[in-house]
Amino acid sequence: MSNAAFILLGSGAGPGAPSFFCDCVGCREAREHPAAIRTRSGALLTTAGQQVLIDTPPDLRQQLLRERVSDVDTLFITHWHYDHFGGIGELEYYVKLKRKQPITLYLPPSARELFHNAFPALEEIFTVQTWEFFRSYPLGELLITPLPARHSIETAGFMVSSPTVRLAYFPDTAGLPPETLPLVQGSDYLICDATFSGENWFPNSHMSIAEAIELGQQAEAKTVILTHISVHYSRPLTSVELQQQLAAHPHVRAAHDGMVIPLSGEGVKR
Repeated sequence: MSNAAFILLGSGAGPGAPSFFCDCVGCREAREHPAAIRTRSGALLTTAGQQVLIDTPPDLRQQLLRERVSDVDTLFITHWHYDHFGGIGELEYYVKLKRKQPITLYLPPSARELFHNAFPALEEIFTVQTWEFFRSYPLGELLITPLPARHSIETAGFMVSSPTVRLAYFPDTAGLPPETLPLVQGSDYLICDATFSGENWFPNSHMSIAEAIELGQQAEAKTVILTHISVHYSRPLTSVELQQQLAAHPHVRAAHDGMVIPLSGEGVKR
């Protein structure tokens, strides 16, 4: 279990940071300081020689290059929004030129037809299945369980459980549904949607930073990690300002691209 880890490939919301069309203080910071760059949200679960992707954001290629990932075994998609599936085609030539066999792809049940309509050329690249809420999928000594999130379309968050660590990953959610909250209660890590730095424009789909912190308290998570962060909505925000805001909440951290969370109880590495 010592090598099992959860890696945040991206920590940004749909526009990313910097955005080509924006010159807000957050985007200027990201242009000047590479550590402030936020690619679109996705994650990699590594365990027992397996590499499992959660979502394929449009930035997937540069994320895999940055983390020196050369193999992918399984893919789970949280929901069918472009910023979470837009990079799925990046896996085509990996399968054709190296892997030589399809990757198992777990889609939301409502997205199966959408996938086939959007990517008919990729049908030979994936063995398509649909995930089931509350069903646990074994990955070596780990279990990954899709749980209902509260979003504008059918969406899962994932509970990842090792013998020593429970990690809940909900990059797109507006709070947690009543059937989900008890199942994440007391998690070692709650990695959750904190899209808005000010007013929440979409309270039925996303959370603000303040709402994410409140959810962490409600869930009694030991560590809360804010992700899916936008520097655009609804008040421009720099990483420096965000760290200043979180100083009053020692159990809350802001995600960053490449953050590594060991699943052996060692604590966040980077």
